[in-house]
Amino acid sequence: MDRKAAIIEAIRTSETPVSASALARKLHVSRQIIVGDIALIRASGTQIIATPRGYVWERSNAGSERKIAVMHAPQQMREELYTIVDQGAEVVDVIVEHPTYGQLVGQLQLSSRYDVDQFIDRMQGNEPLSQLTHGVHLHTIRCRDAAVFERVENALRKKGLLYEEPKRSSDQG
Repeated sequence: MDRKAAIIEAIRTSETPVSASALARKLHVSRQIIVGDIALIRASGTQIIATPRGYVWERSNAGSERKIAVMHAPQQMREELYTIVDQGAEVVDVIVEHPTYGQLVGQLQLSSRYDVDQFIDRMQGNEPLSQLTHGVHLHTIRCRDAAVFERVENALRKKGLLYEEPKRSSDQG
């Protein structure tokens, strides 16, 4: 089996993200070689997602996805992410609109409090993408059914983290 096929197989069959360093050790090459191979594999159309914890195989039928708009201060990030995963959803990514680059997407793949804690630990000393938009951002969330989406939305709304249009009073036109 050639190296690219071995990389694809390792990622496709793994239940957890696979780091470039782990692949490099397994295949006896440098991490940079793996990163280059992954770039070529992804460019050929293979659906491998790079997350902060490593590479994952995109599983398209793992529930339905929906975007949700949120807004919060940086110190509320853990609360926001816990709220989503506690309702049984996966936080697939974070999306912000940049005035120069347009839509910027950061892959997250968070489905538990452990995943959230690991992500927050890696964020130490770094600014979240939401700082570019004064706290407003989107998440793609993956849920097994509509009831989970509703629970996520309600829980975020209750905590004041859901970004919604201000309610108009009846005397405004």
